Amino acid sequence: TSKPVIYTANVDEAGLAKEDACTQKIAAHANEHDGEFILFCAKLEEEMIDMTTEEQLEFLQLAGAAESGLTQVVRTGFDILKLITFFTKNEKEVRAWHIPQDSTAPQAAGHIHTDFERGFIRAEVVSYDSFIEYGSDTALKAAGLMRLEGREYIVKDGDLIYFRFNV
Repeated sequence: TSKPVIYTANVDEAGLAKEDACTQKIAAHANEHDGEFILFCAKLEEEMIDMTTEEQLEFLQLAGAAESGLTQVVRTGFDILKLITFFTKNEKEVRAWHIPQDSTAPQAAGHIHTDFERGFIRAEVVSYDSFIEYGSDTALKAAGLMRLEGREYIVKDGDLIYFRFNV
């Protein structure tokens, strides 16, 4: 098949710290076939279900893993499919949208609604990290971090965007 493939190996907790002969074979096979390889422990994933984020990170460190299997699968899937995420927000909610890498601002707007793409004027853009750091649109504008972008703007992973449009 010409479709991208993710090969996974479910190991016990000790297997996360170091690959054994079997997982090395799977990793080699994945590499030979231009696939991705993920090593995870389903038992550990199950134990982490009810933990807080901080507890999960500590638990993973003790097991010798950098991140959870679920996180690896999602991140790798997005990478293979060449997808990124941008966010929109209003007073009631924040929403994540998934689009192909190298999408322009009007194309991203079109994923929300075709009228947004057709009537696109400009996009107010700020990075996710800046929004978390400053916490409000007012603080972002005061710091000069909210910027206006036009039709040529290539949306970046993690952008928080408010679309200006006229239909």
